[in-house]
Amino acid sequence: MRSVAINVGANTNEPGFRGPIHGDGRFEYVPIPESEPTREDAAVPTYGDLDLTIDASSVADRPVHLDPTFAGVHGCDRYTYGDPHGVKARPLLELSAGDHVFFYATLSTVGDTPADWIAPEWGAYVIGQFRLARDPLTPEAYRNLPADERAIFETNAHRKRATFDAEVLLYGDDADSGLYERAVPLSSRSAGVDANRLVTELSSDSGKGPWWRRPMTFDRDGTEELLAIRESDDRERAVE
Repeated sequence: MRSVAINVGANTNEPGFRGPIHGDGRFEYVPIPESEPTREDAAVPTYGDLDLTIDASSVADRPVHLDPTFAGVHGCDRYTYGDPHGVKARPLLELSAGDHVFFYATLSTVGDTPADWIAPEWGAYVIGQFRLARDPLTPEAYRNLPADERAIFETNAHRKRATFDAEVLLYGDDADSGLYERAVPLSSRSAGVDANRLVTELSSDSGKGPWWRRPMTFDRDGTEELLAIRESDDRERAVE
């Protein structure tokens, strides 16, 4: 068993703000804006269509690039993810059915009394996971699927684009995929730019430079530790 962690979600570049993380570790998954033309027949939600608690009125009419999708979140009914960038697609394509993909986002700290493991202004946090229900798909493999299997990805944001551009497509199983209730920290408790031990000791990344933008891989031990922290609810364990 192995895994890859991928950065997703709103940030200070697009659309200009991050999703929030509250004092108890609960957070809001806010997708990035859609940057490409979409098919005329595709139903693409806007920020105003999403059930967000933060004030997104400044971008209410902008379509969102809702990817990854989590069943039961923002009107989605399955677990899919696509990516057009080789730097992310390459490590993902090395995974197999049964492996894990962790999705992490930079989140802004809100509230007066955050938990001790939450960075003071912003930090990087794992917000959800997929356990892969099938091997990752290249564009060619996707096009060669039977029609009923291709339909699994019909609501993915890359499938909704006027030009399909995903270099990898992922499908998570229903039993062990989901958006977390409480985030798992990848930043230290002192500053968002400082990586904690999950990054520096257990991942492929050095934790130097803008590590919070890069994909990172985990072996069996690292994957099991991430899963254990999520299940145990002991977030302090990540920043020891």
